Amino acid sequence: MGVIGEHAVVVGGSMGGLVAAKALASRFRQVTVIDRDTLPERPENRRAIPHGSHAHALLISGRLALEELFPGLTDELVDGGAILFDPGHDLLFYQMGALRTRFASGRLGVSLSRAFLEYNVRARVRGLKNVNVRDRTLVRSFLAGGGRITGVELAGGERIWADLIVDATGRGGGGAAQSLQRYGYPAPEVDTVKIDVGYTTLLLKRRPGDLHGDGLLYLMSAVPPHDKRAAAAFAVEGDRWMVTLGGWHRAHAPVDREGFKEFAAALEAPEMAELLARAEPLDDKDARKFTYPEARRCYFERLRHLPGGYVALGDAICSFNPLYGQGMTVAALEALELGRRLDQFGSPSAPMARSFYRAAGKIIDTPWQMATSSDFVYPETQGRRPPGIELLNAYIRRVMLASHVSTYSHRVMLDVQHLLASPSSVMKPATVVRSLLAARRSPALRRVARKQP
Repeated sequence: MGVIGEHAVVVGGSMGGLVAAKALASRFRQVTVIDRDTLPERPENRRAIPHGSHAHALLISGRLALEELFPGLTDELVDGGAILFDPGHDLLFYQMGALRTRFASGRLGVSLSRAFLEYNVRARVRGLKNVNVRDRTLVRSFLAGGGRITGVELAGGERIWADLIVDATGRGGGGAAQSLQRYGYPAPEVDTVKIDVGYTTLLLKRRPGDLHGDGLLYLMSAVPPHDKRAAAAFAVEGDRWMVTLGGWHRAHAPVDREGFKEFAAALEAPEMAELLARAEPLDDKDARKFTYPEARRCYFERLRHLPGGYVALGDAICSFNPLYGQGMTVAALEALELGRRLDQFGSPSAPMARSFYRAAGKIIDTPWQMATSSDFVYPETQGRRPPGIELLNAYIRRVMLASHVSTYSHRVMLDVQHLLASPSSVMKPATVVRSLLAARRSPALRRVARKQP
C-alpha cells in the first residue's frame, strides 16, 4: 500500500462515504468528503437519512470489515454502550413458525443505533490528518475531460479537482446510474424489485428479562405467502429497546401507540406483544414510519466503456430491501475492495474502475440473491424473477425448518446470512441430507399437523 494520487473526493458523508474515505486516506495525499446535510456533533438522527431512526443490523462480516478499516472500533462502540451478542444464542429468530434452536456460535455481533455507529465512524474519519469533511455543501455536477472525471463543481461555483471521485450519494443522491450519461458514457442496466415495504419503530426502556429467554435481539420473519408481517427488537446503547414492526406490500404498522400494540398482538409469535407489555416507552411521542417501494441494483460491472477517475459505491450501486439489514455491511466490504484494486492498478484508471465493479458485483451477488429470493415468495412482488426460484425457495424453507431443531442447519444459515459463507454451502450434499432429515422434526410442522382435522 502506498500513495498513488494527490487528491480524492468522496461525495456523500454517510456510512458508504465514510468507509470509502478511510480506504482512500492511506492512498491519496488528501481526501475531501462532501455532504449536503449538516453532520451532527453528537449521535443524532439526520433528516437526510429518513430510515436512520429505525433498527439497523450490522452483519458479522460488516463488523469485521469495519474493524479492519478502523482497528479497535468494536471495543470503542462497546465502551460507549453498544451491545455485544452471539447471533446463535442471544438473537431469538422466529422463522417459518418457530424459534431457531439456540447455541453458542462463537461469533460476535454488535447491536447499536445507526446514529451511534455513524457518529463514531465519522469521528474516526475526522481524526485523520489528511481528510477534510465539508458538510452543508452541495455538489452541483461532475467535471470531465480527457476520458475521465476530473473533479466536482459546487453549488456556489467552486471547482474542486481530484484524481478520483467516489460517488457515495446513495439511491437518492442524484442517480449514479444516470450521472455517466451526461458525459457521454452509457448508464448501467438497472434491476428493480417492487416490494412496497414499510415499517414503524418505537424506542422503549430496557431492563434485564424484558425479552423472552433473556435474549438481546429478536427477529420474526413473515410466514409466506399468507403473512407479510415482520418484527424486530434490538438492544441498543442507552439501555433501550429499538422495536420495529412492519412488512411487505402494505402490511405496515401504524404509528399511534394503540395501533402499534394491536399490530404486535396480531403477529403469529407472542414475543413482541409481551415485550411491549413489559417495557415502558421512553417518551409520549408516536412511533416513526419509513416506507421503501423498491430495491434497486445497477450493473456497473457489465459496462464496457467507463471513465477513469470515478467509481460509485454503496447504495449508489445497489440499495437492498432494508428489512434484511445488508446495506452498511456491503458498503464496508466494497470500501475494502476499492483499496485493494487501487493498490493493484496503482492509479484510479478506467481499468481499475472496471475491476472494482466486477469485485463489487461479486460482493453484492450473495445478499441480492438472498433478499430477492425471499421477496419473490409474495406474488405481489414485481421484477425480474430469477429462474428456478420456486424450487430454491422450497428447499430453503426446509433448511429453515431444520434450524428449529438442528444446530448444524442453524449455523449454516447464520454464516450465509452474515455473508461469512457462500450460498452454495447450503447446497452441499451433507447440508441437504441433514437439513431434510431434521426438518421433519420441526415443531412448526407438528403444530400444523395438530391443527388439521
